Amino acid sequence: MKKLPLITGLALSLLACSSVFATEKTLRIGIEAAYPPFASKTDKGEIVGFDYDIGNALCAEMKVKCVWVEGEFDGLIPSLKVKKIDMALSSMTINEDRKKSVDFTHKYYFTSSRLVMKDGAVVDDQYASLKGKTVGVQRATTTDRYATEVFEPKGINVKRYSNNEEIYMDLAAGRLDAIFADTIPLNDFLSMPRGKGYAFVGPELKDPKYVGEGAGIAVRKGNAELVSELNTAIDGIRANGEYQKISEKYFKSDIYGD
Repeated sequence: MKKLPLITGLALSLLACSSVFATEKTLRIGIEAAYPPFASKTDKGEIVGFDYDIGNALCAEMKVKCVWVEGEFDGLIPSLKVKKIDMALSSMTINEDRKKSVDFTHKYYFTSSRLVMKDGAVVDDQYASLKGKTVGVQRATTTDRYATEVFEPKGINVKRYSNNEEIYMDLAAGRLDAIFADTIPLNDFLSMPRGKGYAFVGPELKDPKYVGEGAGIAVRKGNAELVSELNTAIDGIRANGEYQKISEKYFKSDIYGD
């Protein structure tokens, strides 16, 4: 009979431990792994890149378990809406149009947009020399929106792709005259052997109407608690030096912006 309290106590202890593990917070993070240097896959199929490392650092800061869910960029917001993922961390620009569908954290980096063409090409601020030429953009991005509203009315042909890797392949194959994309990944492209012979041309797009407030993490509408937790974590990894450590792994300059 004396053993009964001990057994009961042990049982309660095990139940408590079980409850702790059962309630461990898990966040499903949506990402497009075809956008180097922010996210891509190794030959072994492992995701690597700035976005991926930032996400893992935020998980560690928040002390939560994170599960990465791959998908095409234009499917991330729909996946949020149907609760397949809890957040999208995939270089998504914060803009007014997207704010109608999702809520955002504050930015975790900022980038402008620009054209890339054969080295020596010249493009004026009004893009007159691009009339009749074909420009590749990634579907459902801010550059797609700009191309739709500015390029197409000027007689410029716009070809849309699921990801930048497809655009790079068509550029190399001569099926495109130019790429219009975010400056940071294009810098990465130009620094590689496959980017040899290409260069930035034309004006740099910094208009907030299109490039927004920077790249943020998207969550479902109304989830203010998660937005607050993520904002605190972003501030945390910037304060403790982890953000700078990750940034220096991929970039030569600070990409956070002002």
